[in-house]
Amino acid sequence: MLAIAQFYLSAIVLMMPLLSCVGIGVFWGKRDLPFGGSFITTLVTSVTTPALVFHTFVTTHLDDRALADVAAATLLALLLCALACALLLKLGRLPVRTLLPTAFLPNAGNLGLPISQLAFGDAGLSVAVAFFAVNSFVMHTIAVRLLPGVNTKGSWKSPILLASVVAVAMRMLHIPVPDWVIETARMLGAVTVPLMLLSLGHALALIPANGIKDGAKVAAMRLVTGLAAGLAIVWLLDLEPVLAGALTLQMAMPCAVVSYMYAKRYTPLGDTAAGAVLVSTVVFLLLAPLMLWFTRAGT
Repeated sequence: MLAIAQFYLSAIVLMMPLLSCVGIGVFWGKRDLPFGGSFITTLVTSVTTPALVFHTFVTTHLDDRALADVAAATLLALLLCALACALLLKLGRLPVRTLLPTAFLPNAGNLGLPISQLAFGDAGLSVAVAFFAVNSFVMHTIAVRLLPGVNTKGSWKSPILLASVVAVAMRMLHIPVPDWVIETARMLGAVTVPLMLLSLGHALALIPANGIKDGAKVAAMRLVTGLAAGLAIVWLLDLEPVLAGALTLQMAMPCAVVSYMYAKRYTPLGDTAAGAVLVSTVVFLLLAPLMLWFTRAGT
């Protein structure tokens, strides 16, 4: 009981920066203060997120073999989760293409990285970084193309895709990246999560009731199918304990904030996506101690 209480307190401490940023956005929305939502959305999707993805790929300390193992497991888990969520969305009479990215992609960045480090130390953080890199690549190239409002031809030429391709090519060819480029990418990428969270909080302050109702359904899909897909792939590939635990934990994360940003930018269901992020994040916070204990039990 004491161990669970300690885990719970640790999870709350980890979540406080995220909740604080969301809270500021909620306050801003409730006070009806000036807020450049379109500017922030465009900045995040066109500048800061490409920088974050580039920096993650070129600075991870995992060797190429370990990165390949994590990448393969991540892709399989995301594919399995996507198939399950597509079926559930269809059965629930919800728009599949519009809400699928929100349902199957986890928040592997601002939540996944610190919580994986809490559970598994530096080894867990390294796995989480690799998972985040692959998850980001899927989200910003393949998943965004599912949205009905996205121009298919243009999405392949997005700055995020270009940043991913350049970073992977430089890593594979062992091309050194100048320090000033890495530092610039780090600085730009560092503002991505706060901007997303502020924008999310602002949207949550104005969200209608129907957004919460449908969002809760999507949130349930994300949490349940994510955990199930992670466990299935871990069992199928017989991964070593730390990798298995970190991968399972990453797949059990709540809905990604950036999926809300894309839904808001390209579809009329931004409120539903925001509701899914809110509900899944709150539920994950309440269940975080149990999740940490469960994933650590096999290590």
